[in-house]
Amino acid sequence: MRDGKRWLVVATYAAAMAWVEAAVVFYLRIMVDRIEPHQPYPLPVAGGLGFAEMMREAATLVMLLTVGILAGRNWRARLGFAAIAFGIWDIFYYVFLRVLCHWPHSLFDWDILFLLPLPWWGPVWAPISIALLMILWGTLASGWDFEPARDGSEWKAWTLNTAGVLFALYVFMTDALRAAKGGTEALRHMLPSNFNWPLFCLALVLMAAPILNVVRRLRTVKRPAGARTIPVSAGEK
Repeated sequence: MRDGKRWLVVATYAAAMAWVEAAVVFYLRIMVDRIEPHQPYPLPVAGGLGFAEMMREAATLVMLLTVGILAGRNWRARLGFAAIAFGIWDIFYYVFLRVLCHWPHSLFDWDILFLLPLPWWGPVWAPISIALLMILWGTLASGWDFEPARDGSEWKAWTLNTAGVLFALYVFMTDALRAAKGGTEALRHMLPSNFNWPLFCLALVLMAAPILNVVRRLRTVKRPAGARTIPVSAGEK
């Protein structure tokens, strides 16, 4: 199967997962009367659903990584397809949630993005922007193969990316980190009021470093006559 078909298969799987995710969240929010998560007492106690939900989130990450492993022919491509799956899943989750319950109303509505290890809060636009970066990097990583950069640019790009991820996590969990001192009940009642857009935009720029590095190498790589270094054919590796 060629890379384009692999991309479509992974995208189809991720979109189907997004519908399942949206449906499950729709059911849960109806049960606890929290279609719009940003309201008083956003995480009410509901008979053991909290533990089940956290395990479901962990299982979802395993499923997205697994489909990447199955689709890729080498570890770069496997991580690339996993990133594609995650990005498409995240974006279509909001699309389908909108279809099911007419929420979110806008890209700036607050949402509880994740529960591990603490609740992540952010406007819908924030995870979608990260998802777009993941799709772009995953497409490049799964469709082209390079020898390791000898100038150290690759590990430098990933160092910047790691810093960006840490900044983004801090922005998402800033209020939860403060509320954590008050225990579980404080986290259940906590509602964020401000989103640190300047720091998050810096995080996005840093997270884009591997993409910019790949694009730079695509523009500068020179292939000998008759040689083919990119893209990787279906039979390689």
